[in-house]
Amino acid sequence: MTNVPTCGCGRSPTGNCIGWHALSETKYQEKKAAYDKDIKATSSLE
Repeated sequence: MTNVPTCGCGRSPTGNCIGWHALSETKYQEKKAAYDKDIKATSSLE
């Protein structure tokens, strides 16, 4: 079993490290907007 490390930078929307700590602020905002859009689309399907 592989454990994903938890995120200490506070940028991860899942609480697990997904590498967003290395993004510039602009790239982080782009990724976060895309993630939020995907989550909203997924939740509307339920």
